[in-house]
Amino acid sequence: MFLPTDLASPGPAIPLARWANRQIKAMAAAHASPALSALEGATLMGERSGGYRIGGKVSAGLGGSHLMPTGDGGWFALTLIREIDRELLPALFGSADVDVHDWDAIAAAVLQHDCADLVATGRTLGLLVASVDEEPVSPPIEVMLRAQRRDRPAGHRPLVIDMSAIWAGPLAGHLLWQAGMEVVKVESHSRPDLIRRDDPPTFDRINQGKASLLVDFASDTEKAALVALIRRADVVIESSRPRALRHLGIEAEALVQEIPGLVWLSVTGHGASGDAANWVGIGNDCGVAGGLSRAMADVSGEMGYVGDAIADPLTGITAASKGLAAYRSGVAQRIGLSMSAITAMALAEERDCDRTAIDAELRAWGTATGCLFPHVQPRVLQAPVRPLGADTARYLGAFARC
Repeated sequence: MFLPTDLASPGPAIPLARWANRQIKAMAAAHASPALSALEGATLMGERSGGYRIGGKVSAGLGGSHLMPTGDGGWFALTLIREIDRELLPALFGSADVDVHDWDAIAAAVLQHDCADLVATGRTLGLLVASVDEEPVSPPIEVMLRAQRRDRPAGHRPLVIDMSAIWAGPLAGHLLWQAGMEVVKVESHSRPDLIRRDDPPTFDRINQGKASLLVDFASDTEKAALVALIRRADVVIESSRPRALRHLGIEAEALVQEIPGLVWLSVTGHGASGDAANWVGIGNDCGVAGGLSRAMADVSGEMGYVGDAIADPLTGITAASKGLAAYRSGVAQRIGLSMSAITAMALAEERDCDRTAIDAELRAWGTATGCLFPHVQPRVLQAPVRPLGADTARYLGAFARC
């Protein structure tokens, strides 16, 4: 398709990339890590978006998230990435007549409802939803539990068990690997990480160097073997809702209380405690819930998505930073991370740092619909990407035989 020259040129910088860069440099300095120091915020936020166009009210890439006006004058974000999500739309709208495969029909249904009602119902149903005018209900970083301290010997290489998926949690694991930790990625036999299939280049970049375990969570033996491995770990990363974690046979708080020095990072859409712990969220809708779309509309007059699933890299960087600091403290703790609240925190901190600059970036982004994302040179892989399940026997074999 032919595009005018102004639409074919790269767009403006991704807002909050400067914030991300400051966090990375501070983390690298605090932990004397040359590998972390070599990273750039703009790279981590933009390297997967090569060829993407700024989509305005439709998210970049596959366009699975849409911003739509509601009957009360609000704006409602809905992300549909699984067929089961579409099957829930009649319950969301209270009507079986909506063509759930037609975004125009979905937008027409949205216009018949109030925004707050759609968000409340959607979250009860387990849908990925947000309002541009909501405020995060959880703190961005919540230390939910502290327990026994552990002093590690000199030269100890920390073991990280990464049970998270998609982008935020795996990026945190990747940054811990960059900091020199041994990272083991755990995937479910029935539901491997979606981006392994849907976005192989991104999967490879943020999972390079990690061992790969494939676990059948229907097997009590394999679940028990995984828990035994966790008992040897220094850091655990997961992104499951509480009920799902318990279904896996994993009691996070019990393990943190039992294992001296264990750092447990719970990456969530909207918080790890209270009702919000049961709400789902991913990068695009959490960016909306964190206030970025409203902030952009206020300065540009245009409503839309900011960046590419922007809450994911912001959260991954934050999780790695907090995880490293907690590990170095030696104190066992469980830390909840809210993607929507981290987005709101980053926006507030960037405004405090340079309000003129962030407003200019948001204004430019809002008026650049159709432009290519800014060009970012993807990083070259530094380590192999292990085949799915290649290391299961190595890490779980001895435990499974017990």
